[in-house]
Amino acid sequence: MANEDIASKKLILENTVEGGVLSSCRLQEKAGYQLRILSSVRRIIRAIEINSRKLVSQHNITGPQLDCLLAVANYGPLSTTSLARQVVLSPSTVVGILDRLERKGLVTRRRDTADRRIVRIAITDTGAELAAAAPSSFMMVLSQSLETMSSEEQDALTEALERLVEHMEPGSIPLQKSHSVL
Repeated sequence: MANEDIASKKLILENTVEGGVLSSCRLQEKAGYQLRILSSVRRIIRAIEINSRKLVSQHNITGPQLDCLLAVANYGPLSTTSLARQVVLSPSTVVGILDRLERKGLVTRRRDTADRRIVRIAITDTGAELAAAAPSSFMMVLSQSLETMSSEEQDALTEALERLVEHMEPGSIPLQKSHSVL
């Protein structure tokens, strides 16, 4: 019995020492993941910014404006709500985008003849020319990139991003004052 008791205490002591080392390793691993995630998010943001600047300089149109223009070009006249769903933006944001596209002569807005409450957005000839000449929108590039991933990878990424966004919503996590990046 005495040998078993000594062996048990020795095992507990070894696990406690290893636990400290393991905790340190886990903290380093966690920080490594956080840095990799932060780096990836920054690279995505940078790609979006570069794409946007290129669109503005070459075609005088922003990424969200191009997304709206392409949706109208692909799906025909749409209501503001339908367009907002297509481009995954709020209807109020889409209204501002449409104001700019209309000022540029790329789309027109007309009341639906059957239901005057509905405004239909249609592409103009100038808008169709730009849609045909413009490069792929970032939304299309993202879609094509996701298609290279398996369904399981897409599911895992979707769930992880949804959880991350949920936790980053205002008020979801009390922020602590910190001067550290992590």
